[in-house]
Amino acid sequence: MEEMGKDKLYLVSERALPEVLLQVVEAKKLLETKKVMTVGEAAEAVGISRSSFYKYKDEINYFHEDARGKTISFLLEMEDRQGLLSEVLKEVARYGVNILTIHQSIPVNGLASLSLSLQILNGLTDVTDMVASVEAIDGIRRMKILARE
Repeated sequence: MEEMGKDKLYLVSERALPEVLLQVVEAKKLLETKKVMTVGEAAEAVGISRSSFYKYKDEINYFHEDARGKTISFLLEMEDRQGLLSEVLKEVARYGVNILTIHQSIPVNGLASLSLSLQILNGLTDVTDMVASVEAIDGIRRMKILARE
């Protein structure tokens, strides 16, 4: 049974996605590449409302099939438990990525935020398994991919 608060990640073909989700991805690309400066401009350019953009923007990201040499940043919400950061770092290291930055917030109400920036090296082309294995660690409440470069 799925634990409360844990999101599952799915790899879905583009043709199976509702058009609005594809438009949100395109709007995010426009903003990332600075082709537009505001969410309103991005939403208008791809033909969706700003509310649709905000509703889905944190839930869908473009997946890079070939992630080698890319930098990926994650945000994790994790329980304040001794050794949990070490478990996360060991799991990430198991996939042969290079850890570029680590920042953990001071825990509030038993939860801390951890941001990690990782460089994907030549041996790993698909980060899906790594993400799933980190999310499966006991004490990880949520994991979100913030950026890919």
